[in-house]
Amino acid sequence: MKSSLFISVCVATAVFLLCLPGRAMAQCDSLRADSGQQIPPTKAPKKLSWLRRTIRGFTQIDTTYIEPQRYNFTVMIQNTGSFDRYTLSDNSGMSVRFAPKPSNKIGPYFGWRWIFLGYTVDIFAHDAGSRQSLNLSLYANQLGVDLFYRKSGDNYRIDHFSVKSDISTGALKNVSFDGFNSSERGINLYYIFNHKKFSYPAAYSQSTIQRRSCGTALAGFSYSSHSVDVDWEKFYHLVDEKLGAGTSAEILDTTRHSANVKYIDYALSGGYAYNWVFAKNWLLDISAQAALAYKKSHSDVNTNNKGFFRELDFKNFNVDAIGRFAVVWNNMRWYAGLSAVFHTYNYLRNKFYVNTTFGNVNVYFGYNFGKRK
Repeated sequence: MKSSLFISVCVATAVFLLCLPGRAMAQCDSLRADSGQQIPPTKAPKKLSWLRRTIRGFTQIDTTYIEPQRYNFTVMIQNTGSFDRYTLSDNSGMSVRFAPKPSNKIGPYFGWRWIFLGYTVDIFAHDAGSRQSLNLSLYANQLGVDLFYRKSGDNYRIDHFSVKSDISTGALKNVSFDGFNSSERGINLYYIFNHKKFSYPAAYSQSTIQRRSCGTALAGFSYSSHSVDVDWEKFYHLVDEKLGAGTSAEILDTTRHSANVKYIDYALSGGYAYNWVFAKNWLLDISAQAALAYKKSHSDVNTNNKGFFRELDFKNFNVDAIGRFAVVWNNMRWYAGLSAVFHTYNYLRNKFYVNTTFGNVNVYFGYNFGKRK
């Protein structure tokens, strides 16, 4: 059985800086009154540094809407399921979707404030080959960050295949295919406007509790790089093997031998999130962000000598999206819930379309202890 060690560390630099003692400002010089007696010097009021004032602004909340965490430690059992879907289509009517075998990991976690240590095992014990993945979402009051890195292994299967022809393609459903490779890496940053009343941590990291329903507008920026590689000759051979000799030449454009799509994605996003407190200690969060994305292909990067803005081509703009969903029960001591984060990216170039969708679904149950003083 394959196992993995998961370590997630969120360093609370901001909170540390807030705990540092303030620096006293310059003192007034002593003055001599007319009576000749010396007046004792008075201390100027302490002032917060610009950095500390800025950080404190990031952490301020309205406690009538958000209740802070009162415990230092937590233990938790979490089950994480991850998924990937890659859909490729062209102007001839061909559409094929590749997906790996499901990954479902479960294990215990121990946490101290912002540090978590966990050990998980794959329930299905699939051989993932060279598959690698890292998904990390950090939730603060005012800002959020998504970091991801994914690289496919050799355990993909054909999840769906269709053509304009009347030929049935059902024989290819769930057939293994080792001619597909992909990778994605990127960062997504977003700003939470109504951060004093709305809490993402209440829905996704249980470090606060949302006590009153509230929504907020979101705005962000993301950068990512993508690569999709398909060995079409292997695919045509598989089509002939499952659907009959010569079928690929009849229903597909067999002049295409390989597809290697590489592009960089720059995106500006906007959206909305809402925390609904539908019962005591219960919370439902739904949020969505749509992004206007500019796709710069690998060949464009290699040949571009004019600068980014002078090379802008409106045909390279597409729409991406990020969605989140969570339902949580949290009474401060005990908590349980389900959360999901989805990313989807679209690429259209030269009558060839690629959609990449991936994400994670978490189900967890935990207990907090060690009350803060």
